[in-house]
Amino acid sequence: MNKVLVVDDEEIIRRTFKEILEFENFEVHEASNGIEAWEKIQEIDYNLIFCDIKMPRMGGIQLLEKANELKPYIPFIIITSNATVDIAVNAIQKGAFDFITKPPDLNRVLVTLRNALEKEKLVKETKVLRRKVSKVRDILGESPEILRIKETIEKVAPTEARVLITGGNGTGKELVARWIHEKSERANGPFIEVNCAAIPSELIESELFGHEKGSFTSAIKQRIGKFEQANGGTLFLDEIGDMSHDAQAKVLRALQENKITRVGGEKDIKVDVRIVSATNKNLLDEVGKSNFRLDLYHRLSVILLHVPSLNNRRTDIPLLTGAFLKEICEDYGIPLKSIEPKAIDSLTKMNWTGNIRELRNIVERLVILSDKTIEEKDIRLYANPSE
Repeated sequence: MNKVLVVDDEEIIRRTFKEILEFENFEVHEASNGIEAWEKIQEIDYNLIFCDIKMPRMGGIQLLEKANELKPYIPFIIITSNATVDIAVNAIQKGAFDFITKPPDLNRVLVTLRNALEKEKLVKETKVLRRKVSKVRDILGESPEILRIKETIEKVAPTEARVLITGGNGTGKELVARWIHEKSERANGPFIEVNCAAIPSELIESELFGHEKGSFTSAIKQRIGKFEQANGGTLFLDEIGDMSHDAQAKVLRALQENKITRVGGEKDIKVDVRIVSATNKNLLDEVGKSNFRLDLYHRLSVILLHVPSLNNRRTDIPLLTGAFLKEICEDYGIPLKSIEPKAIDSLTKMNWTGNIRELRNIVERLVILSDKTIEEKDIRLYANPSE
């Protein structure tokens, strides 16, 4: 049910709006002044706010400005007398959706209400779509480990240094790589990702360097490889520890000479690519096992950046949980659910083998299966359902 806040120091005005809105199946909250309203706005996500301009303690314009800073997506409709229409127009310039004069006309209220709710819906949908289209999310966390990573990114990104990112599965290595690109001089160029573990060894060379038509049985047309696609930008080689020896040799040549040759081709092609790579393996151990070239390791690891496991940055779990909760509720188009402190404590004490990815999956599960407030018992029931 949509929640509406009516703010006016006149009880008769509040009662009139309450009758109109409850008849239309809205949940109506009231406040008799700006201070009371501000306290409610901080605690509750309203779908709409009707607010008088002239009130004791805090006026409507001041409340509008504070609310816009905290929750700019909530439509604000000003209630005003005919004598203060100029002030209402000023309020619209400051971010109000519309204004209604006293005494409120039923049809005017309903039309403005529906228009405002449609705008709120569009704003939320746009926000979700922008996040889905955007490839770069924030690196969330205030732990010393995460602050160190952010500081390193700021220093390293503007350079052309190659970066090797290490860390377990689900820790956020790709996100770190994307931020290195976004803060680099190549930010306007492409960011091309290759998952070396997901491509069969016999196809990795074609994927990286491309191939000429007829170079092998299924090569029915020329293919442009990832190195060429990333020209002028960043090439992210994920799980590089799983790359075949033949591909490693060709990558080493590309890094040494800044040129590649397509499979089945003879012409050298110059490329201008910054390499950022990542692995969940200890590459020096892989070198010792003859699975990885030492000379390639040294080429890739000008800067070493380790992303810690979630178990090693537990102080960030409350922040991450809150962010995921808000994001997932927006994606599903449902009111924001709250989570009890005891439930947060339970999440903080869990063993996170899947790291950030596992935490987000569990928060999504809790959003789907829990009631309005996620409680400690929900963690026991849904966080590890197989136990």
